[in-house]
Amino acid sequence: MTFDRRRDGGSQRMNESSRGKAMNSRSLTQTEAEGRASLLTVERYDVAVDLSDLMTGSRVRCESTITFTCHRPGAETFVDCPAAVESATLNGVALQSAVEGRIALTDLAERNVLTVVSVTECSADGWGVRKAVDPADGETYFFTDFTPDYAHHVLACFDQPDLKAPWAFTVTAPAGWRVLSNSGDPQIEDLGSVRRWTFPPTPPLAAYNTVINAGPYYELRRSGAGHDLGLFARQSLASILDRDADELFTLTTQGLEFFAGKFGMPFPQHKYDQVFTPEYPGAMENFGCVTWMDWFLRRTTPTRAEWDIFSRYLLHELAHMWFGNIVTMRWWDDLWLNEAFAEFASNWAAVSVTSYTDAWTAHLAGEKLKAYFMDQGPMSHPIRQQVRDVSEAEATFDAITYPKGASVLHQLMTYVGEANFSAGLTNYFATHAWGNTTLQDLIDAVADASGRDLDQWRTGWLETAGTDRLTLDHDTDGFTLVAQGPGGRPRPHVLAVGAYEGSGDHLERMALVEVEVAGERTRIDLPAGADLYLVNDEDLTFASTRPDATTRDAFFRNAARLPTATARGVAVTTAWDMLINGEATAAEAVQCLTGVLAVETSASVIEPYLNLAVEAADLWSPDSQRGELLRAVAAACRSLSGVGAYRKAALRGFARTATEPEEIAWLQTEAGEDIDLQWRALVRKAQLGSPTAAEAQALLDRDPDPDAWVSRLQVSAATPDAAEKKAVWQTLATDRAVPLASVQSVATLFWSAGQDDLLRPHTEAYLDLVQTIHHSGTMPAWTYTKSLFPVFGIDLTFVERAEDLAAHVVPVVRTNLLDRADRMRRILHARG
Repeated sequence: MTFDRRRDGGSQRMNESSRGKAMNSRSLTQTEAEGRASLLTVERYDVAVDLSDLMTGSRVRCESTITFTCHRPGAETFVDCPAAVESATLNGVALQSAVEGRIALTDLAERNVLTVVSVTECSADGWGVRKAVDPADGETYFFTDFTPDYAHHVLACFDQPDLKAPWAFTVTAPAGWRVLSNSGDPQIEDLGSVRRWTFPPTPPLAAYNTVINAGPYYELRRSGAGHDLGLFARQSLASILDRDADELFTLTTQGLEFFAGKFGMPFPQHKYDQVFTPEYPGAMENFGCVTWMDWFLRRTTPTRAEWDIFSRYLLHELAHMWFGNIVTMRWWDDLWLNEAFAEFASNWAAVSVTSYTDAWTAHLAGEKLKAYFMDQGPMSHPIRQQVRDVSEAEATFDAITYPKGASVLHQLMTYVGEANFSAGLTNYFATHAWGNTTLQDLIDAVADASGRDLDQWRTGWLETAGTDRLTLDHDTDGFTLVAQGPGGRPRPHVLAVGAYEGSGDHLERMALVEVEVAGERTRIDLPAGADLYLVNDEDLTFASTRPDATTRDAFFRNAARLPTATARGVAVTTAWDMLINGEATAAEAVQCLTGVLAVETSASVIEPYLNLAVEAADLWSPDSQRGELLRAVAAACRSLSGVGAYRKAALRGFARTATEPEEIAWLQTEAGEDIDLQWRALVRKAQLGSPTAAEAQALLDRDPDPDAWVSRLQVSAATPDAAEKKAVWQTLATDRAVPLASVQSVATLFWSAGQDDLLRPHTEAYLDLVQTIHHSGTMPAWTYTKSLFPVFGIDLTFVERAEDLAAHVVPVVRTNLLDRADRMRRILHARG
């Protein structure tokens, strides 16, 4: 699953019936799941789904027939189903109504047939199902979203990852719709105003990996890697899908070939579809039928950084066909077996077989920085951690499970060697295909292939929270790498330290020393007198690093002189880590970033670095320095705008940092017919206090994007006017009508610098919001808590109140609330 998920378009106001449904469903515990798994073996699901009401109504009717055996006849258990139940029978005997979303199953036979007919209402905040109407043409689309355990809100099932079974779906839908599910090549019957789609049974899958997508989709198909590949989008985005199709098909083909080789197992199904649907909250790796939010189909030609990110997301979801679908974690404490491996594998594939060869450097510039931040804060946790119930599992879809987990696996591959690592994975899939595994199963497979004892590695990297600190110490006897773990002794590391000396206007590497860290002090044979020493050169491990004291002050300006994108990326990461830990100023971070941007050769990291530079200047700097630092970043953007490959990213950065009306006018001229850039220029114009209403209306009138109203809302959000702020807050936070993928961009503009007096009234509203936002589901709770946390108009007292509130909210809200509070503590400290 791609973590950056969103809900797109339409009202997000809480529907009372769905609220009651969610609140009345008890979260499944690990103990309950283990008990049920020891008792039952599920043979198959046969599910009839009726969508015929959706053209005019909102009801989805499901008849779920579950065939299963009981290892202790006479025992009892329960099936999950908080949806409205019309009827339920076990072996022909009627069952009692559900209690807390569970239907009791008593006096089980050795072999059982359970049939439950349930009805679910599609609503803006419905759990598991959604109906979306495209504002461009009025066409209706439907999708299911069953992660992490939302399937049972729609159809009766044993909703836990280790009760896998084949699923056979039969779907009745309006005649003009196309229906897509996990297994391809359905039989289709015309029945007048509706058609019935009968899909072949799937291989054994967990409930959360099944899917139904339906609607009048635009379709493209192509052969690749021996598979029948499909791409689907709503009709109003057909031209954009046409624009991106070649790249999407190419990436999918490359990924299928790479993973088949590295995992020793081709993808076992002929058909592989990818569906871009409106209002979907992210991306989900449903077996053979990945569902995407169609925000990924950029309305303007994507930048290199956007393609780089998308390529890794696409490969991430594709890797899940193996990590998550073919082999599934037994319980949510091993979520990393799914997500960290998919994240790692996406980068591995990208650098190995695609054109996005800077994927690991882009990962470092973006996702890995988020992991460093979280892992050094109050919400740090082991990659593998105890998860008592599914509500706790929802809080672990975070930067530690994803990018830290991926970085740690990169370190493991370095530790044992790529060939041994791949051989271990081949054995893992051969042994456990279509089953469930735990941490130890994977560790044993890699240990057997490599001949290395990985017990200490497993304990240090997967079962211990926090980030190691690596510092280079230099004395008269030479160099020592000083390593300190969160609890004292460091983890085992394999890393490199580079020594660089000046050669004209750049640095050349004098030496690269690879070292295996096994204790707190490791001697390193490095040449003396270098201008810069780079700890974790080549970015082989996950650790907070520091330069030696003698070159510390020169480090920020010398970063730009390093000869490779990866080396510069490690230097930028070090500078940023020093900023967030109060060891460097915003000015030093901006100096490092603007210097690197002036010489950077990797288009994949230009936009991430510009984003960091803007953040340092705008959020982390004292009020007295903000204008000066923004001008420095604006100057860097204007210079980069002359480089063709960087132009769009540079102009986007300039739109966030321009400080004078003349600069906005220049930007609008440069933007030309690029409507996206024109919106960005108008946002900055509004932020600086100039009138924009007439221009915004004119731009809205000519923007073909069906979601252009959000761009207009961003202009209002940036405007320093009390009435505008109130109206935007109503739309954004009260009505929750903004697409989930756009919540952060609107919220960032709402909490604009220099508008503190206008913002203070809304800080209390935020604290009210986070106490009930979980009623809408995991992803809205995650997004709103994190994105709407105030960054201006508050002080440490507000931060402390937010921290106090965290004790009284659900885990997914608590995690993000404390993470944001920690961030603001650091920012307020940096502002002085």
